[in-house]
Amino acid sequence: MASESTFDVVSKVDKQEVANALHQAQKEVAQRYDFKGVGAEIDFSGEKILLKANSEERVKAVMDVFESKLIKRGISLKSLDAGEPYASGKEYRLEAGIVEGIAQDVAKKINKLIREEGPKGVKSTIQGDELRVSSKSRDDLQEVMALLRKFDEADLQFVNLR
Repeated sequence: MASESTFDVVSKVDKQEVANALHQAQKEVAQRYDFKGVGAEIDFSGEKILLKANSEERVKAVMDVFESKLIKRGISLKSLDAGEPYASGKEYRLEAGIVEGIAQDVAKKINKLIREEGPKGVKSTIQGDELRVSSKSRDDLQEVMALLRKFDEADLQFVNLR
């Protein structure tokens, strides 16, 4: 086989599933007895998800509800970028975002991992917010996929295997 086989390593999130998880979490927060009277709510404004409650523990509990809904919808928590709760007037707020794409520093770590621990004939290049991995052997590409499944800094998917 003279031509090279390739695949792309990406980090994508289904926005509709995130929206569904958000709506489910909003319903649960509105209905649960332990959230009554604490001003607990979840809002989505553009790119950020804003969680509010009257105490730090309650806002963390709201976050736990949202995380459980994401997990049920098949979205990895590695793609959730949550900050720390902070006081804003009489309430506590927590901002979270959904991370898509592979950051440059993470891409460089993946590149280094492939060079050091992957099979010898495998090349990887950074292309924007994704990586292209190529090799003459499809078996080597399968080994790289197995290696990257153990990588725990980002939620990775493999697409365009040719």
